[in-house]
Amino acid sequence: MSQTTRAAPTGGATRAAPASEATRAAYGQALVELGHQDPRVVVLDADLSKSTHTALFAREFPHRHFNMGIAEQNMMGVAAGLASAGKIPFASTFAVFASGRCFDQLRVSICYPGLNVKIGASHAGITVGEDGASHQAIEDVALMSALPGMTVVVPADGPETRQAVFSAAARPGPWYLRLGRPPVPVVTPPGYRFQVGRGCVLRQGHDVAIIACGVMVAQALAAAEELARDGVDATVVNMSTIKPLDAEMVVQVARECGAVVTAEEHSVIGGLGAAVAAVLGEVYPVPLERVGIRDRFGQSGKPDELMAEYGLTADDVVRAARKALDRKG
Repeated sequence: MSQTTRAAPTGGATRAAPASEATRAAYGQALVELGHQDPRVVVLDADLSKSTHTALFAREFPHRHFNMGIAEQNMMGVAAGLASAGKIPFASTFAVFASGRCFDQLRVSICYPGLNVKIGASHAGITVGEDGASHQAIEDVALMSALPGMTVVVPADGPETRQAVFSAAARPGPWYLRLGRPPVPVVTPPGYRFQVGRGCVLRQGHDVAIIACGVMVAQALAAAEELARDGVDATVVNMSTIKPLDAEMVVQVARECGAVVTAEEHSVIGGLGAAVAAVLGEVYPVPLERVGIRDRFGQSGKPDELMAEYGLTADDVVRAARKALDRKG
């Protein structure tokens, strides 16, 4: 196993990790830990504090938590003002509202002046489940990645989420943290250190490289196990930072394996797969297969049912890997 790192995070790495945990829950816990360390941290929420788990911060720091009501656009404007006054605001709401409803406020009020606002975007992707298409953000990474200066991070599990929260607070500028609703298994290894802009090799192989983010990292690891039973040795990369992308690692695994698969709980248009395709096309072209949502809206259903319907299971990653291997020749 190899792992690339650049600098240690400022905190959030010592908590014992449960076997599975929702990244939104880890986000709420990390904000409490961060709030004790840095009085500049304030948290805003759009009447969703139980769902986003910022209610934990509200109980601990009632004078530093602001419920802005069901008014995300106004919340982003207030967050911009707080950042201008030296605070480190974490503006928290569902991803579909954070990215879509507030796009103009994020673009003009936060990213254009480069303000130090952190967006905690929970309930992303189709694993929101029964809430349906109106609440399933499947294009948010594309929207946020297009904004100049915006850092876009999709943690794979709870421990990585905690470290990403601390890293966001330590680095100036706007961040978008994409978080999920249901619990996900812990996939990052003991001692793992999140580094913005760096991928992490969770499994080393030489036949095909699977580059995944968010909930799809666990699916990628399961797919690698299935491929190994057929004698296929797969590399698995947790690429939690979509922007800035670790282009160096993308090229490295492409050179080592000669074929690449990407896996994301997002549209294949404008997400991780598109970012990886751009790097390979410009620097080192190899066969590439992308696992993601194919230009469709979501629908209501249980998370597992939707993952199967939209081709986001380990079996789907296995099939994509075999297609990439066939093209590799």
